[in-house]
Amino acid sequence: MYTAKKSRIKVIVIIIAPLFHVLYDIIGLYKLGLAIYIILGWLEAFDVVNKYNKVIYSVHNFLQSIIEPALDPIRRIIPTVGGWDLSPMALFFIIYFFQGILLEILKKFPS
Repeated sequence: MYTAKKSRIKVIVIIIAPLFHVLYDIIGLYKLGLAIYIILGWLEAFDVVNKYNKVIYSVHNFLQSIIEPALDPIRRIIPTVGGWDLSPMALFFIIYFFQGILLEILKKFPS
């Protein structure tokens, strides 16, 4: 009985640990996309890049389609301060917080 329970736990660890690693990496990619989205918005605002360029336009639209749905609820809570939208920074901190929690969970699993 004890070995059966122990083997079930090993199977769960074998399945769950890689899934958490993949989730951690996906969250990291999302955070990178958020940083690119913020920087691209600044570059467009200061006319450093042409927003009508096909590559810039497609990158911006792709990032907007995956990041704006997460920013909208935050914008309802955090108002703009002096014309500055602080919701991307708040989202960045939220992502960082969840990534830290996931990292602590991953430390519990044996390598």
